[in-house]
Order: sequence, then C-alpha cells, then structure tokens
Amino acid sequence: MAEDYSQDNASASSAAKVQEWFDEVAADFGASTDTIGLFGGRQDASGQFEISRMTKLARLREILGIVRHYDIFHGLTPRTLRKMLEELGPTFVKAGQILSMRSEILPESFCRELTKLRTDVEPMDRATMLETLRAEYDIPIEEIFDAIDEVPLGSASVAQVHKARLVTGELVAVKVQRPHVQEIMAQDISIMRSLARRAARFMEGEQVLDLRSVVDELWQSIVEETDFLVEARSLAEFKRNNADVRYVDCPKPYPEWCTPHVVVMDYIEGVPIDQFDVLNELGYDLKEIGTKLVDNYARQMLDDGFFHADPHPGNLLIRGGRIVYLDLGIMGRLSSHDRQALTTMVSAVGRHDSSKLKEGLLQFSISDVSEVNHANLLADLDLIIANYGDADLSDLDVGAFLNSLIAMARKNGIVLPGTVTMLARSLVTLEGVADVMLGDVSIVEIIAQHLRAQQSVTDLAKDEVLRFSQESVEATHSMLDAANELPLAMHMLTRGQLRFQMDLPGTEDPIRDMASAADRLTMGIIIAGLFIGSSVVYYSKIPPVIFNIPLIGFVGYVLALIMGLWLVRQIMRGSGSRHH
Repeated sequence: MAEDYSQDNASASSAAKVQEWFDEVAADFGASTDTIGLFGGRQDASGQFEISRMTKLARLREILGIVRHYDIFHGLTPRTLRKMLEELGPTFVKAGQILSMRSEILPESFCRELTKLRTDVEPMDRATMLETLRAEYDIPIEEIFDAIDEVPLGSASVAQVHKARLVTGELVAVKVQRPHVQEIMAQDISIMRSLARRAARFMEGEQVLDLRSVVDELWQSIVEETDFLVEARSLAEFKRNNADVRYVDCPKPYPEWCTPHVVVMDYIEGVPIDQFDVLNELGYDLKEIGTKLVDNYARQMLDDGFFHADPHPGNLLIRGGRIVYLDLGIMGRLSSHDRQALTTMVSAVGRHDSSKLKEGLLQFSISDVSEVNHANLLADLDLIIANYGDADLSDLDVGAFLNSLIAMARKNGIVLPGTVTMLARSLVTLEGVADVMLGDVSIVEIIAQHLRAQQSVTDLAKDEVLRFSQESVEATHSMLDAANELPLAMHMLTRGQLRFQMDLPGTEDPIRDMASAADRLTMGIIIAGLFIGSSVVYYSKIPPVIFNIPLIGFVGYVLALIMGLWLVRQIMRGSGSRHH
C-alpha cells in the first residue's frame, strides 16, 4: 500500500507539473501576439495566416491530454516516445523524423526507433482530393488529366499520391497536399515554441536540449516540404546532375502542372531494392547494384553536394537496369567548403591521420572554435582512430564510427551543422540497404575508391598548389599581424612593461627546469671535452708518463668518469622525482 501511495503521489506531482506548465504557456498565449506562417503575419492573398489564441488553447488542451497519458516526467522509452509522437499528429511525426537523423541530440536507440514512425494515414476522400486539385489550376482539371485513379498509391500526413494519365497520354504520379496542412502545422509549431520556453526547468542534466533551435529547424523543414515547387526543382536538379549516369534515374517533373501544393511527375514502376529474390530471378547482380548505389551516393555527396537524405528501401527501385530514387522531398546540400572538409575526413580515416581528421572536423564547425582545446581534441581523435582506423575498411562499422565522431565533437564544444548529422544518418541508412548486397565490402571502401578515381595526378597537383597558396596567404597575414604588434611590444620592452609567460605541461617552474637542462647540457659538453682531450694526451704520450701512461690523460679520464657518473645520477634522480 505504501508503494501504491508513493506512486499516486508521484503521478499527482507529475500532473501538477503538467498543469503548471499548461497555465504558464496559456498565459503566454494571452500576452503574446505571436503569429507564424510561410511568410509571417495575417492571412492574405500571398498565403500568410494568423494563429488565434483560442485555437492554440484548444490544441494545447489536446496535447496536454496526450502528454499526461504518457507521463513524460517519469521518462520515456524509445517506443513510448514514438507512439506519443504518432498520437500527437503530423507535425510531431515530422519532428520525430527529423530527430531520427540527429544522433547528436538523441541517443542512438531513440533515433533507431523514430525511423519507424508511421507515415501512412487515412486518405482524403476523392471529392476532397479533386476539389483540392481544382483550386490549384486556372483551367478545368479535365483539360490536364485524362484519368485519375480513385485509390491512392500512398497516403501520408502531408499529402497523398495518385496514379493518373495526362491528356497528352503520359502516365504520371500526382502528389496532392492535404487542405490546410500548413495552417495546422503552423499552429503546432507556434505551440511548440511556447512550450520550449518553459521546458528547460523540468529537464535535468544531459536531457536539456536546445529546443528552440530544434523547433526552428522543424519549421524550416515544414516550409520546404509543404512547398511542392521545392520538390519539383529538386527532381529537375537531381536528374540534371545524373544525366551522364546510365544506371541512375528519378521521376521527371512536369513544371507546367506543378504548384506549391501539387507535384506532377513520371509514374515509375519497379522492383524495391530490398526484394533480393525477385532481383535475382530477373538476373540482376546484387553486388553490382550495391556498388553502383554507394558509388553514386559518393558522387552526390562529394561531387554534386546535393544528396538524397532518406535513401531507405521504400525510396529506391530497380527498373530497366537503373536505380531509381523516389521521394525527393528531403534533400541535403553541402557547399564546396563542406565537401572539401568531408573529403579531408574520409582520407584522414584511411591514412589514420588524427591531425587531418581534426582539420576536417574544425572546418565543419559552425561555432567559434578559438576556445577548443586542441590537445584534448587530438587525444580524443587518436582514440577514435585507434578504435576504428586500424580496422580494415571492409570491417568498419560506419554507424558506430560516425556516432562516436559526433559525440566527440559535442564533448569538445564543436557544433556541427544539421546537414552533417543528416548526412551521417543517411550514410547509416544507406549502409543498411547495401550491406546484404555488398557482402564483405564496406561502403567506406567504395567511397574511398570513388575519391581515388576522381583525383587524377593533375587534380592532386592542383589541390596541393591550392593548399600551398591558402597556407601561404594565412602565413603572410600572420606575419603582417605580428609586424603590426611589434612597435607596441618594443614600446613596452623599453619601459620594462613586457612580460613573458610560458606554460609547459608537466612542470611547475619551466624557467628553473630549462636552466637545469642547460646546466646538464654544459656538464655533458665538459665531460665530452675531457674525454676527447684525455684521449689526445694518451695517444700523444705527452709527459709526465708513469708506467707508460700519460699522467694528465689518466687524470682526465678519471675526472670524466666521476663527472659522468654524477651527471647520470642527477638525471635519474630528476626523472624519479617527476614520476612521483
């Protein structure tokens, strides 16, 4: 009974916390005129909209009931977090999908579970779908589409896809956005922002996240994913980038019929890439498919800087000897600077070069790295290289390596952009797809081969010249900066105001230790001089000579021996005192 009573108290305390949180956020709603939208501000012809206080309060009560049911203050398991997000609705499902690619925010077990988030939902009825389509065009849809299938190919929280035929005869897939989905998501984001301001007080230790930045990133993702013209442009760009790759393709968009809420693209049928038995029956070589898939992904990352951010089996088909990428709603971009940093890091892992790995990591950082402890950073990278770098590339665990690298960066105060962690998760997903097909070959090995194949002798020479030029410019600027500081240093020196401070690890008094080292060096030189001089006297037989031994040479040998033993004793004593 006592245990039940304590549990009741805990539940009551949790409910009180949730209610307190609710009251504070509700008060924020009353005091705030916060609006949110694709363009901000009030609803008008340009597509802007306002979220009212009453609708936010109603939605907040609904969220509160679900949160209270899952008792978040007593800890969520990966599975309960996933189920709670699914119950909270499309915005929270989208948040979970983003967090599943952010292993620097959530533990790996949570990221894995969030990849299972359910995206299939009850489809729109045909009347609503047709009404939505009609609202997008200035002409009757009968003049565009000859037929549209009643049953959707797929239905998600944001949109659903129907097979259709254009009046010109082409078979197409029509992706139609659900009505008012932007307003619904904007309302949830507005609530999330209010909740994020209050959440930190209830979170402890390492559970504290930068929730505001996560919410802002979520909203940016929603803005892009609910503007279907972005996906249409991505399809066109991806197709251009791979125009010379005979074994890679994606649906062709029809720009004249694409709008912010509708995408019209080629309808493509094929075999899902993970249906290995079917592919074998059709005569495909699985290892060849896996190798070409990874090599092309390396091209997307390192050459184009425009990569598919969700390469799971459902988005990859095999058709007519080609790998077809579907659903280009989530794409990642890497600048030339980021691609160079990534190339440096991949090469560094292959060469077991911690310094180069550090250089690439610092290039990626979006935070100020001036305060980074380089000695600690190199020590951590040495450990990662020792754990993963000594393994053959075919045995490298890509997921574990990337997660270790991201965790180590966070530990050392290096903030990596979301694109990098998105890429890391994408590579882990790709590894899961290709692992069975590749057998004993690692995706890292294929990426390294791609790098070597792309870099001719001329390219390597250009890279070295460019690197030399960059380092020369940096060195010149450093010298000029030092020259600018020289007059001030001389001014302080002449007035006795210049101080020199030196800190050597492992010593408390560096000046004394340096003086001691100089004394020992001097003593060593004297001993060497005595030994050499005594040898000259001995072999020259310079008198006085006793028992055929020059007396001066004998005395020199004895002195050199005594002083040498004394010096050895001093060195050993000094070494022993440092160890203790």
